[in-house]
Amino acid sequence: MTQLAPAHFELGLHTFVPYAERTSSGQAVSPRQEIRNLLEQAQLADEVGLDVFAIGEHHRPDYLASSPATLLAGVAATTHNIRLSSAVTVLGTDDPVRVFQQFATLDLLSGGRAEIMAGRGSFSESFPLFLGPAALITISCSLSG
Repeated sequence: MTQLAPAHFELGLHTFVPYAERTSSGQAVSPRQEIRNLLEQAQLADEVGLDVFAIGEHHRPDYLASSPATLLAGVAATTHNIRLSSAVTVLGTDDPVRVFQQFATLDLLSGGRAEIMAGRGSFSESFPLFLGPAALITISCSLSG
């Protein structure tokens, strides 16, 4: 009889660091406090033994994670074991060499715990920020026909 190897799975958390000026109870919260909360969440995830903590990139006012590598560097300083990943790095709006360098630096800071997940953006409204206003017209034309 063939013995099957035990299944291996990993558990982790990912976030785009959503931001609202007020909590559901109406209490005001600052972006700085939301970042502090993020660092506390990452520390707790590390302490309870989760495998990965990932931060995705968004360029909208309702998210604070416009620079995942920077936020993950802060997480690296306060954690010890958990792997640190982008929950997506949008290569279409960034210089791939710069992304590599940022994550190579993060890997050094974190003692080899950095990972990158690359992808494309799902919200087209951020493309004009990087590619100019004509980018949105080009994107919408290519999607519609």
